Amino acid sequence: MSTTWYDFRNLTDAEDYFKFFNLSYDPKVVNVNRLHILKKFSELVQEIDANSTEEDREKKFDLYKAALQQAYQVFLTSTSLDQKLFKVFNQKPNNVVLLAEINAD
Repeated sequence: MSTTWYDFRNLTDAEDYFKFFNLSYDPKVVNVNRLHILKKFSELVQEIDANSTEEDREKKFDLYKAALQQAYQVFLTSTSLDQKLFKVFNQKPNNVVLLAEINAD
């Protein structure tokens, strides 16, 4: 697979990112956690871009590759509920009382 900025910017599937960076992965893990892996990867890439003045494409791709590997590793040891990357996991449902909020007097 080619490693140009154009190619990178046009990737959409989690598997394509792993192929682009030549990283091995368990398809079962990716199938269950694909959106969460991509969300975590996106957050890490934004952090890299915000904190890096690196202009060399190869070096930046190395940082991105490490970020994808890190995002994947997170979901080998935790769940999407543990990570709470998406807004829906952080919103308290309306008109619901959680058991943890009930005090026995």
